[in-house]
Amino acid sequence: MSTIGSFEGFQAVSLKQEGDDQPSETDHLSMEEEDSGKDTMPRHISRQPSVTESTLYPNPYHQPYISRKYFATRPGAIETAMEDLKGHVAETSGETIQGFWLLTKIDHWNNEKEIILLVTDKTLLICKYDFIMLSCVQLQRIPLSAVYRICLGKFTFPGMSLDKRQGEGLRIYWGSPEEQSLLSRWNPWSTEVPYATFTEHPMKYTSEKFLEICKLSGFVSKLVPAIQNDHKNSIGSGRGKKLMVLTEPILIETYTGLMSFIGNRNKLGYSLARGSIGF
Repeated sequence: MSTIGSFEGFQAVSLKQEGDDQPSETDHLSMEEEDSGKDTMPRHISRQPSVTESTLYPNPYHQPYISRKYFATRPGAIETAMEDLKGHVAETSGETIQGFWLLTKIDHWNNEKEIILLVTDKTLLICKYDFIMLSCVQLQRIPLSAVYRICLGKFTFPGMSLDKRQGEGLRIYWGSPEEQSLLSRWNPWSTEVPYATFTEHPMKYTSEKFLEICKLSGFVSKLVPAIQNDHKNSIGSGRGKKLMVLTEPILIETYTGLMSFIGNRNKLGYSLARGSIGF
């Protein structure tokens, strides 16, 4: 819960009733100040050092009231999401969970979506979670045996693109982009894209807990060994793919980008408190 307002600016005031002949505390203070004004020697005033904002929050560039707008940072929200996904895995597959991460997914039209990633010993689960209603909206299951390439690098766009972004990310391939149909490539809501692109969540520096689950390097350090182990176990079944981990630019083929410009600037892909206009 966020606290509204602060009481540090209020001070107690003593009221003097009519007929009181005794001077109040403020009168005594004013008399002492008048007497001190008669001294010829200046008096040194010692001041206590002020508490800076950097001592209150680990990141001086982070404004805490902004983080409260994200429902994922509300107390118990991320824990509830993890428990829901744990229960789903236990009921459906019973696989061993390697870890949870809160990241941002960037689709093939450069639209951002807040997602939870879950890695088991056989599957990568990509969950679009509604942190307002505390429910899973969409769940995509990617077999680790199908993943054959992981790319790490900076985002790049076509030379004539008007919609660009800075930063680095991660792309996971479980199919060939050349085999992607033209319809799914130009459909912003298509679920048949044979790869997924991720970057770090904007609330990474909110706390130590979010620093751990929003770190892209931590996700990669768990994902790569899980894929390699699954590939070793799949050799006997005739698959035996070798995972390639590359460092190269990540191309996002968008040109005008009006849809992503509006959506990303207004954080429409996140569970966000939006004031009096609703959610």
